[in-house]
Amino acid sequence: MHELVNNDRIAKLFGISLEDYGKGWAKTSITIREDMLNAYNLAHGAVIYALADVAFAIACNSHGLKAVALSITIHYRRPAGLGMHLTAIAEEESKGKTTALYKIKVLDEEGKLIASAMGLAYISGG
Repeated sequence: MHELVNNDRIAKLFGISLEDYGKGWAKTSITIREDMLNAYNLAHGAVIYALADVAFAIACNSHGLKAVALSITIHYRRPAGLGMHLTAIAEEESKGKTTALYKIKVLDEEGKLIASAMGLAYISGG
């Protein structure tokens, strides 16, 4: 699974780290830098989305079968600022032969919810 992060250009660009993973789940993290801020000096939504998306990608590929996103819906709940360390945790809700559903939470250092997302993956196989 480390190759999914190591070969992911957005993960490299943003400095997203793989903290841990197992069958059907993954945990990634990021520290918000100045170049990740929007016009209001808050973490850009694209950075938070990317963090959640990388956790989702690792979780849905954790069964050893190639899987890609069909859709992700994200809800931003509170802002994140410069220097904050964020963690995304993706957990499998259900898995069939060709699709799987994942819930992703993005949390700050205190465990407060920054964003919540649902991801639907297509499982293409080997």
